[in-house]
Amino acid sequence: MRSCSFGLAAIIAILSLDTAVQSADKSTAQTLKKNDRIVFLGDSITAAGKGPQGYITMIKHSLETTHKDLEIDIIGAGIGGHKVPNLQARLQRDVLDKKPTIVFVYIGINDVWHWKKNNEGVLAGGTTKENFEAGLKEIIGKIKDANARPILCTASVIGEKNDGSNERDKMLDEYCDISRKVASETKIELVDLRKAFIDYLKANNRENKPKGILTGDSVHLNPLGNKLVAEEMLKALGAKFVELPTEAK
Repeated sequence: MRSCSFGLAAIIAILSLDTAVQSADKSTAQTLKKNDRIVFLGDSITAAGKGPQGYITMIKHSLETTHKDLEIDIIGAGIGGHKVPNLQARLQRDVLDKKPTIVFVYIGINDVWHWKKNNEGVLAGGTTKENFEAGLKEIIGKIKDANARPILCTASVIGEKNDGSNERDKMLDEYCDISRKVASETKIELVDLRKAFIDYLKANNRENKPKGILTGDSVHLNPLGNKLVAEEMLKALGAKFVELPTEAK
């Protein structure tokens, strides 16, 4: 009789554990929902992301393959040369007016890359750290106010050497730290592309080349770089990456 009681208790425990697992699986599955509209806000990397082998195209294909029943809408909102202040200026028109439910904000390259010395030898053209941080917070706040889910991405690379010797590495890391801080303070999700790129380059760029691994020109992504971005963003959506058909490559 005692063993029967033990057996019943064990069965109840197993059933409870199974229910908990099912609940966890269900929670993960709800990361995406019916008729989600995802906007990708950024610069030229995002503009190119809509191309045949771009990261937005890859994400669209992956979601259509794995979540076709959800009928997810994908919108690219990237413009070449743009920095955080540019995104602030066009946020309403290019993002909020589209009624998104999810917004990826992938920015930071030009905010750093555009710093150059003017005729007086003073650095100009980029975005100050103060304006970068304040601008990101404003963008995120407005996305939240529109009842959409912001996902902030750190910038990727300006040069692919893996030992910290690219000219803009120090400054780019400082700006990426600001993005991480903003994500933490505003309690939103972060896709740390900077870390993903550095980790990949340390493992795969043993010759320490300045470009040609994940980018074509040290900044703009080649197909492999686009794939890495797509994989990282899909993780944030709880979705799997699916390779593009061969004829699309």
